Amino acid sequence: MLIKELGRHPQATRKRRRVCRGIGSGYGKTGGRGVKGQKSRSGSSIPAGFEGGQTPLYRRIPKFGFKTLLRSLAARAELRLSELNQLPAGELSLSVLKEAGMINHRVKQVKVFLSGEINTKLAVKGSGISFTKGALEAFTKAGGTVE
Repeated sequence: MLIKELGRHPQATRKRRRVCRGIGSGYGKTGGRGVKGQKSRSGSSIPAGFEGGQTPLYRRIPKFGFKTLLRSLAARAELRLSELNQLPAGELSLSVLKEAGMINHRVKQVKVFLSGEINTKLAVKGSGISFTKGALEAFTKAGGTVE
């Protein structure tokens, strides 16, 4: 068999659909457009985004931007009380946690919850770090102070 004898497969291309050419074509009378309605008429064009008179989506959403809740959640972090043992004794602040690689640079609030024990004496400086009730008790019991 030669390449020149191969040719195209008979089903590789389909015949062009000839609409409105009689009932035998399968697309006669209405030409595949259905019966009545705006889209069945000639020259009809519905603009993109048109929702039949309902206020379209591009007008329903806020125009001046908005801050998603997911973004504000990214500015918060949670830490276990036992994770604070990795830090050297001394001051505890957001900058110390960021330098230690325990929280992301975007984080502005940290919540410490009771999980495990703490052995290090730390002094919380500045705002941005809060404790749960149980974590605060365990923290102060271990010699930590909160200012």
